[in-house]
Amino acid sequence: MGRVSETDRSRPRRRRPLRAVLALAVLLAVIGYCAVQRASNGGGAPYCTATATGAPGAPAGTVQSYEMTPEQASNAATIAAVGISKGLPDRAVTIALATAMQESALRNLDHGDRDSLGLFQQRPSQGWGTPAQIMDPVYSAGIFYDRLAEIKGYTRLPLTVAAQRVQLSGFPQAYAKHEPDATVLTAAFGESAAPATLACSGPAPAPGDPERVRAELARAFGKEALGGVRAGAAPGRTGAGVGAGTGAEAEVTLRLKKDGGPGEARRARAMAHWAVARSTDLGIGRVSYAASGWVAGGEGDRWRPRTPGGRDPHDAAPDEVRIFVTRRG
Repeated sequence: MGRVSETDRSRPRRRRPLRAVLALAVLLAVIGYCAVQRASNGGGAPYCTATATGAPGAPAGTVQSYEMTPEQASNAATIAAVGISKGLPDRAVTIALATAMQESALRNLDHGDRDSLGLFQQRPSQGWGTPAQIMDPVYSAGIFYDRLAEIKGYTRLPLTVAAQRVQLSGFPQAYAKHEPDATVLTAAFGESAAPATLACSGPAPAPGDPERVRAELARAFGKEALGGVRAGAAPGRTGAGVGAGTGAEAEVTLRLKKDGGPGEARRARAMAHWAVARSTDLGIGRVSYAASGWVAGGEGDRWRPRTPGGRDPHDAAPDEVRIFVTRRG
């Protein structure tokens, strides 16, 4: 066997650091590319972010965020909307969201363990409903809440315990790890005093149908919640009725009930963020609520306050949520 020189022995050792440096450079380049794509006007893959400051359970002033795909945001919005439509507290919404995060990662799965399906992996063979019902996010969220509400004192139970009594999972402790993120999402949709928003960035959505927006709002929040709904052309357009006019936007305006109190304010906040979360699949181009507004596309990463001085024709009055649906020109 020939003698290996000290020079030959050292070569692999010198190559390893070089490979590590090259790998790090490639990784940083990818991260930088993604950042540029997200910052560009409508570039990159769509994504949504819920952000809350000082959410329940977090130290005052702590900023928390949870990032997800538009599909996940849409399903989270539906889960929250159904809980609010049933008049359930934020704690119920947090339990439901954490459960769906664990069971399906907030995706409406058409498969699972044995015959499990949907957001909550409910089983037709165990009396949760037909496969078609379970695959309907509104139905699956509704029956989850119905069974949760049957548990005495569920709002005082640890989240894991409450979720497990509904789900009867083989891994009951797994729900707990999702509680912080579920709390952030709940803050965006619920009545939490914590400043919280949900925004979605990415390419502007394809044209939508205002009638479908109204129908989906009614399914998620209940028809009684739409008693003050008004639909028509966008600002500056002519015509009346849903989809009227020839402009690039049609409007669905949700008027709040007078003297509705905190419950009505909670519903309005949830509807505004629901519209943002559903923007991709419903063709919603902008939403106005309270003193701020959200616009799809390159500016969709945050809600922006009204511009001081003057009035944008898209601004919302204090008693309304305005949803603008993109239309073909």
